[in-house]
Amino acid sequence: MTNLFEVPCPSVAIIGSNKCFPVHRVYCVGRNYAAHAREMGGSPERESPFFFSKPANAIVANDASIPFPLRTQDLHHEVELVVALAGDALAAKGEHLTVSEAKEAVFAYAVGVDFTRRDLQAEAKAKGRPWDTAKGFDQSAPMSRLTLLADAGDLMDANISLCVNGELKQQGKISELIWSVPELIVELSTYYRLRPGDLIFTGTPAGVSAVFPGDELEARIDSLETLRVRLCVRD
Repeated sequence: MTNLFEVPCPSVAIIGSNKCFPVHRVYCVGRNYAAHAREMGGSPERESPFFFSKPANAIVANDASIPFPLRTQDLHHEVELVVALAGDALAAKGEHLTVSEAKEAVFAYAVGVDFTRRDLQAEAKAKGRPWDTAKGFDQSAPMSRLTLLADAGDLMDANISLCVNGELKQQGKISELIWSVPELIVELSTYYRLRPGDLIFTGTPAGVSAVFPGDELEARIDSLETLRVRLCVRD
């Protein structure tokens, strides 16, 4: 049998390679920096991390112009370290990974922005509803090209920041993550069977704020490609 129609498979370019990273699923981690947890009214205590997801078509390549999303008057930026997963441990197992297997599953890193329709998120929270319309919309996850693990080096003490129109809005260090990258992978593998092609947005530091059509965003993490995004008026 053949498919009724073809559905494009989103992918991410890899620095130094003529191959692309096909995107399977996009997982996100909530409130994984203490200061951001406080600014969102939460507690920074080391409780179990919680996860949500975005569709694969949320991924947008670097240096893109993104139409301002529908149905929001309060769009927020959240700069994040993105982890790309691949390797034999995922292909063969993917569930209940050990810390060692989780480390082996890290293929590459990138800089990403988790755009959030904060007004819709607040409404969902107030009514006890899921966050899907607030987080999982089209083009809500722009990211830089992937930097291979060997080329990125140890990012745990790297700086992470985001500027809007040249003004610094978010700043922190990857070492401030409440749950480290291997710990997140291990925990996530107790809920889902992880696959090569999965991406994890690992959380954002404090300083999230609203953005508007015409704004230009620049997101940075030491040793990784800088992410640049422009928001434009929807046609």
